[in-house]
Amino acid sequence: MKDRKFDLEAFKQDAMNKLKRGEPASGKEGVFQPLLKQMLEEILQAEMDGHMNQQERSSGNRRNGKTSKKVKSTAGEFELETPRDRSGTFEPELVGKRQIIISEELEAKVLRLYSKGVSTRDICELIEDTYGFTLSATTLSGITDRVIPLIREWQQRPLESVYCFVWMDAIHYKVREDGKVVSRAVYNILGVNNKGIKDLLGMYVSENEGARFWLQVLNDLKVRGIEDILISSIDNLKGFKEAIETVFPKTDVQSCIVHQIRNTLKYIPYKDSRAFLVDLRTVYQALTKEEAEYNLDALEVKWGKKYTPVFSSWRNNWEHLSNFFKYPEAIRRIMYTTNTIEGFHRQVRKITKTKGAFTGDMALLKLIYLATQNMIEKWTNPISNWGLVASQLDIIFGERARININSI
Repeated sequence: MKDRKFDLEAFKQDAMNKLKRGEPASGKEGVFQPLLKQMLEEILQAEMDGHMNQQERSSGNRRNGKTSKKVKSTAGEFELETPRDRSGTFEPELVGKRQIIISEELEAKVLRLYSKGVSTRDICELIEDTYGFTLSATTLSGITDRVIPLIREWQQRPLESVYCFVWMDAIHYKVREDGKVVSRAVYNILGVNNKGIKDLLGMYVSENEGARFWLQVLNDLKVRGIEDILISSIDNLKGFKEAIETVFPKTDVQSCIVHQIRNTLKYIPYKDSRAFLVDLRTVYQALTKEEAEYNLDALEVKWGKKYTPVFSSWRNNWEHLSNFFKYPEAIRRIMYTTNTIEGFHRQVRKITKTKGAFTGDMALLKLIYLATQNMIEKWTNPISNWGLVASQLDIIFGERARININSI
């Protein structure tokens, strides 16, 4: 067998001389590249020694030379020699047969760049500038595919039994499918538990947004452990409220006031919009539901003949739009709009805005998952004014809220 001794002292002296001359420590032709290569090959030979046990030898299996492949690391790109056996049963653990990247640090860097919305082309250029080798699109996709099992695990993780507030909304993207560009809706559910901590409860991809798919989402949340949602804020999608009440019949559902205002402005020409909005504020900023209804009547007297469809919409949705009036101010501010989840979506769009159409549903899910995990890591403190809100929820909902007032 070939003597595999490595002259460490000679290497140290050579490395010191090269560093003094200003040669790079890592990257293309880096000073430490020979050391990494030697260490890896030593470990691979040790793995083969362990594989060639008595049972393997007695079955006629023998060493069968070596195979060489190019591998990429933070120390640069180099040829790595891996021992072989005649039967082909040797499976190296350190560097797998098809593995060409051997640096967790490098993979972590690629994932960090990808999660921040850096384009594939820019990632490849950055890696080449830093380490002196090129990553192909296939290799890059393989690195990001490492998160797929994590996504599956995250999507199926158990949830808490009670959430005080839950916002539900979808964000829309373009995806390539069978040579065409099609639309996808990413359904997101953002919740606040009974300790005041915010969390993204789920993320689902579908062809479009509809109450039927929301019903599937809600059933999945229940299967994963949610027993009760106190208050849920949603947009005015037809059938959405009924879908929630089918799965969580006790949940108090609030339709988003901001969505209703946006829909209203579609019917109001620009010349009247400012004056109309001033009058409309007296409705949703009223102190009581009775005052709001009185002001809505007055608004209709003033504008109703000119904009009849606007008031038909407000009247038809009033029961769900006015729900927040029965709560104290601190709770009202949290529930009257879906701004919380829309703010979350704005952060996601900052990351995904560089993408035109995604190559598939999983490519879309991978980027949004990685982007959201960066945000979720920062959600460690209770939401603003939680002490007061928790006390009010405890009084209003009692045991349903399961809030430990002594811990606030």
